[in-house]
Amino acid sequence: MFRVTVSRVRAAAIAPCRRASAGAGAVNRLLSNIPEDTVYGGPKPQTVSQRTTLTNLRQKYRRGEPITVVTAYDYPSAVHVDTAGMDICLVGDSAAMVVHGHDTTLPISLDEMLVHCRSVARGATRPLLVGDLPFGSYESSPSQAVDSAVRMLREGGMDAIKLEGGAPSRITAAKAIVEAGIAVMGHVGLTPQAISVLGGFRPQGRMSPAPLRSNRLWGVLVQVVETALALQEAGCFSIVLECVPAPVAAAATSALQIPTIGIGAGPFCSGQVLIYHDLLGMFQHPHHAKVSPKFCKQYGNVGDVINKALLEYKQEVGSKSFPGPRHTPYKINADDVAGFLDELQKRGWGEAATAAAAAVQTMDISPKPLD
Repeated sequence: MFRVTVSRVRAAAIAPCRRASAGAGAVNRLLSNIPEDTVYGGPKPQTVSQRTTLTNLRQKYRRGEPITVVTAYDYPSAVHVDTAGMDICLVGDSAAMVVHGHDTTLPISLDEMLVHCRSVARGATRPLLVGDLPFGSYESSPSQAVDSAVRMLREGGMDAIKLEGGAPSRITAAKAIVEAGIAVMGHVGLTPQAISVLGGFRPQGRMSPAPLRSNRLWGVLVQVVETALALQEAGCFSIVLECVPAPVAAAATSALQIPTIGIGAGPFCSGQVLIYHDLLGMFQHPHHAKVSPKFCKQYGNVGDVINKALLEYKQEVGSKSFPGPRHTPYKINADDVAGFLDELQKRGWGEAATAAAAAVQTMDISPKPLD
């Protein structure tokens, strides 16, 4: 079942998240974690069309309706995700790769993530907002994890946080954050922040050639399910399953009583998540090609559209066909032009007056008719 309810996250999420801490800049948005009129008489209940809440997600999960999740990293992408009606908008630490150009997610800091979170919070008014705790912001101790999670809500305007991994220390961190009144999404399978010990971006639980199959391999497969169950027990409201075989994801989804969100984990999860830039086909650069996941379907070729538009702009500027009269909207009438040219001549700026007169002819400013 869902171990985290709206009432549990209310204490940490309602008042603090309505504004950023001093110096961080205001985050102006309606939060999904608001008091209901069954408890308080002030705010009116928000409908599903206004805000997605943990209660909405729980109801959707129980009805067997797939949950849609897309990442966003700034105001424009947040507006797009919001307009499309996604259930969850994840401000992922993948920003390190698709926004900042790194090869991994490790370099991005909590302060940098908070900038992305605040931008997204201004643009997304409907989905539940989940912020990724970046590498180095929660591993040291449960206290550090709680402090970082609080900043995600208070300064970043998030509704919940996500953390990676199922090691005992990560499960302890998740439990501590939940007990602090903050909703947590878990993440198992391929955990990009752990590439140092994984040896790179490797799918987890992948079947080995027949001679290598053993109880050890089966134990790895089962461990994915066990880890997801441990995170559920810690209080997570959902689990991301990344880069695991479909049967393993199906087993985890069946064993859990909270939604699973798949990414490269097949069709048997409770929902799916993709990276904004990947699904839109935004990049064709070789750097991005080497980190583009095999499991991602491109639903558009936005990168081609962007490149075409930029090349066309460059060509028109080079040929001086842009801007023309249509895109030079600020006009002055003929009498004012005459006065302007006369004033330039009086000040001894003859060449400037000649240039202005030529511009009048080019822009076709007609003389003002006599009364």
